[in-house]
Amino acid sequence: MQLALAQARLAGATGEVPVGAVLMHRGEVLAVGHNTPIGRRDPTAHAEICALRDAAARLGNYRLEDCEIFVTLEPCPMCAGALLHARLKRVVFGAPDPKTGAAGSVLNLFSHPQLNHQTVVQGGVLVGECGTLLQDFFQAKRESQRRLSQPVREDALRTPEDRFMDLRGYPWTPRYLSDLPALAGLRLHYLDEGPREAPLTWLCLHGNPSWSYLYRKMIPVFIAAGHRVVAPDLIGFGRSDKPKKEGVHSFSWHRQVLLEFVEQLDLKNIALVVQDWGGLLGLTLPMVAPQRYEGLLLMNTLLATGDYPLTPGFLAWREMCAKKPDFDVGHLLARSNPQMNEAECAAYNAPFPDRGHRAALRAFPTMVPGTPEADGAAISRQARAFWQNDWRGRSLMAVGMQDPVLGWPVMQMLQQTIRGCPEPMRVEEGGHFVQEQGETIAQAALRHFAPR
Repeated sequence: MQLALAQARLAGATGEVPVGAVLMHRGEVLAVGHNTPIGRRDPTAHAEICALRDAAARLGNYRLEDCEIFVTLEPCPMCAGALLHARLKRVVFGAPDPKTGAAGSVLNLFSHPQLNHQTVVQGGVLVGECGTLLQDFFQAKRESQRRLSQPVREDALRTPEDRFMDLRGYPWTPRYLSDLPALAGLRLHYLDEGPREAPLTWLCLHGNPSWSYLYRKMIPVFIAAGHRVVAPDLIGFGRSDKPKKEGVHSFSWHRQVLLEFVEQLDLKNIALVVQDWGGLLGLTLPMVAPQRYEGLLLMNTLLATGDYPLTPGFLAWREMCAKKPDFDVGHLLARSNPQMNEAECAAYNAPFPDRGHRAALRAFPTMVPGTPEADGAAISRQARAFWQNDWRGRSLMAVGMQDPVLGWPVMQMLQQTIRGCPEPMRVEEGGHFVQEQGETIAQAALRHFAPR
């Protein structure tokens, strides 16, 4: 069945429904096949039929009495009839097909005693893997159709999809929402990987000027542990829509979008992962629905409460953004991550093909609350009280020690604010975008948040 899954993936890679088949003759692989009706313009070119044709040609006989077939999806009536006519001794399938399955789901052609040949049928082999492959394929198809049906608002831009082709280390299916009230028709992109009923859901929030690509080294670690990962792109970043005007962006609006996003997806057992603006916004979320959150992983961020001065490092960053608003995003990240190559730098630049797409990059540095009256300051002070007094989950802090903006002194202060937060994990070579050393941090987080 693993060989059949490999065939199914070949079908999916060419846009065919991912179904694969492997036909065995006396314990040896005789023929393989995968769905090709679109490519061959042949309605009969199902995986089973392709394998049967190849096997019959190899044996020189349309009777395949000493053979058995493994197929990732329950055969349809056409394929079931062909398998019976070929007189296979056994049919093994993975996922059931509740719409056209002819081995028990809709009808069972193999169960009629009147037939002069009886074939043994076994279903449910690697059903999880076979079913997930099909579900992911059709989900991607639906998302693609939805994207085509979601026109971009006149006051916003949408980065062309070809900017995101073949991104290094970022193979995941894009997903979109546009029906959140706060979005008012803007389209928000997010990743959602791993089982929905996972023991933990890692909600990964990025900052400025990055996007969910920043978490590409941490996501595989969490998925491999059987966990779920959800990583949205803030409006104005990544694959999300980009309002043309800087004034659209505000602390309160982005926070409301995230609150509605968590509710819409009904996220539970959340381990909140934050850095930079992901923390400024994200640290204000759990107090609204603390029952949804179990853990907190902090990296180089702050709570901007407006009642203490912003750091010289941040003020220097704000000044640089004002003087050089068209800075190269990828090369900025590479300054503190010399291991990054040009392809990775290009991926960070992908969302921003021109100045019109960069309104959020210009707006966010000015949005950090610097006074008690600034937008977001009061809610951040409420969040500080929550973390000091009411937080009951577990916390872990990882600090990129080379960060000149939100480095060790800022993070020490934040650690003292988080109830029960242990001594921070020091990433000595890490800069502000410490997720570029993310594998080690993710592994440490898995150990820290493991069930006690």
